[in-house]
Amino acid sequence: MTIAYWTLAGPLAVFYLYAGTLKATRSRDRLRPMMAWVDHVPLPVLRALGAVEILGAAGLVLPPLTGIAPSLATAAAVGFVLLQTGAIAVHLGGGDRRIALNVGLVLAGAVTVWLALRR
Repeated sequence: MTIAYWTLAGPLAVFYLYAGTLKATRSRDRLRPMMAWVDHVPLPVLRALGAVEILGAAGLVLPPLTGIAPSLATAAAVGFVLLQTGAIAVHLGGGDRRIALNVGLVLAGAVTVWLALRR
């Protein structure tokens, strides 16, 4: 199960680290081509989402690597499932039907939760 966890959690952490860094540092104008919804949320909320994604990425990786509070990896994965469920609601509420990436991330997060619980 360890290999399966790292095969899924590693790329998931890299994705969220990248996406979170973009949200935490880039302007709305630079984010708009990638994320049409950025105009529908206040800038502090956008920055907070970026920080949550960065911390969640660390939560997927650091606890299992260090052996300190490994249950935090499960909590981080659950958090990402909840985050993407909310993202789907935001997309659909704004009339954006492009949610395939979000659905894929929900599934990847759910499998990561399952694998983290089996470690």
